[in-house]
Amino acid sequence: MMTRNLLTLKNYNQDEIYRLLSKALECKRKRSRGKIEDNLKGKTVALIFNKPSTRTRVSFEAAISHLGGDSIYLTSNDLQLGRGETIEDTGKVLSRYCEAIVIRTFSHEDVEALAKASTVPVINALTNNHHPCQALADLMTILEKKDRLASIDLTFIGDGNNVCNSLMIAAAKVGINLTVGSPKGYEPDKELVDEARSFITGVNKLSVTNDPKKAVKGADVVYTDVWTSMGQEKETKKRLSDFKGYQIDEKLLKLASKDAIVMHCLPAHRGEEISAEVIDGPKSVVFDQAENRLHVQKALINYLVANGKK
Repeated sequence: MMTRNLLTLKNYNQDEIYRLLSKALECKRKRSRGKIEDNLKGKTVALIFNKPSTRTRVSFEAAISHLGGDSIYLTSNDLQLGRGETIEDTGKVLSRYCEAIVIRTFSHEDVEALAKASTVPVINALTNNHHPCQALADLMTILEKKDRLASIDLTFIGDGNNVCNSLMIAAAKVGINLTVGSPKGYEPDKELVDEARSFITGVNKLSVTNDPKKAVKGADVVYTDVWTSMGQEKETKKRLSDFKGYQIDEKLLKLASKDAIVMHCLPAHRGEEISAEVIDGPKSVVFDQAENRLHVQKALINYLVANGKK
């Protein structure tokens, strides 16, 4: 039975992840054929967004609409959260009105508190610690392009951030070999690395290095993200200096396998973490990856809401 919420991928086993990916691929095929689904008809999903978004907001709103449902977009200024109401009380009330709650916010603890108080499924659309929806779309993209996940050599170059954290868990669960290449001081949290390794049941490995060339060598997939995330703008100058040599450019990409693909969760800062030549080049699958956010959100909503899975 599917886990009721999606807060992280920690509580999802390999079979559940593949089931979601299979459904996402089915949703993509149906859309290409113009097939309309209405299994969310008469249902409403609340979207709480305390962080700005392009892909996450639009993909969720479009997914809900494609499934025949309705969404309500809410910021803290639209809710009494902005005036001191607790996240728990908000969850209890929204549960009476809506069939699910999607939340994009800063504190992961707030998402956990919301899920504990809610009686409807809660989906984490990003916190400072995790971004599970992005990781699912990443897996879907790799599966599409490489026809498998097990034994794929994936390299993530950049900050050990929320995207990296969720990718570590996802890779461990499906048998991907993941190498994280980060400057000293920017590696993913050691406790999270150890936790992700605990999910490995096969022969795949999770490693962390400070050498971007070593990380990229022979990779089937090369993935990067911005060096300065939301809320870190004051650190921009220092980060630009600290991440020197970590840009995914044509020179670094030559160290990857001949048929390597390049991924980026977007938005991209062209000329910083990735060159324009690479993101617009023949190895880039960045915009397919972005599209797949839509299909993964539809799969999630189908499992957690439309089909009444709890």
